[in-house]
Amino acid sequence: MRRRVLRNLAWSLGVLVVLGGLAFGLPAVNAAIPAAQAVSADRPYPLGYGVTVLPPPGAQLDVTKAGTGTALFVLAGVRYLLVVAPFAGTLRDAVDQLRHRITANRGYQVTGPETSTWTNQGVAGRQGVFTSPGRNGRYAVFLARGISVQVSIAGADLDLRQALPALTASVASILFPGKP
Repeated sequence: MRRRVLRNLAWSLGVLVVLGGLAFGLPAVNAAIPAAQAVSADRPYPLGYGVTVLPPPGAQLDVTKAGTGTALFVLAGVRYLLVVAPFAGTLRDAVDQLRHRITANRGYQVTGPETSTWTNQGVAGRQGVFTSPGRNGRYAVFLARGISVQVSIAGADLDLRQALPALTASVASILFPGKP
């Protein structure tokens, strides 16, 4: 009987050690792995669906938000999000979709007029401005060959003003597959 009790105790302690390792070990490992990863501003970063972008110098990729069709770069406190997806509608439809996504967030509003913009490849797009609590932002949408690229940039006013030239150059570097 005593042998059985000791065996059960040993198994119970073993299970407890494994659970403790999972409960405390995995979060410690997760905390040790940085969410931000340096990226080269000289190499096109693949966004998905054959679309690439040159990240701004000094930007870091937030690996927790990166995946096929999505990339989140952070530059001096400014968030630079690119979302690429197949899109069957018009450029106006794609812009409306992004504007809706922005204004669906509490306190976010699109301000000012939209203007035309182009990538260095010659792909036409639309761009505008939005505000949110404590942050300002810019958005842009490009559509070519059934692929939409939605861009949103947000940060505190001073950070945004300082980072905007590098971010604007990065947005212009968006490259769609195939010839323009």
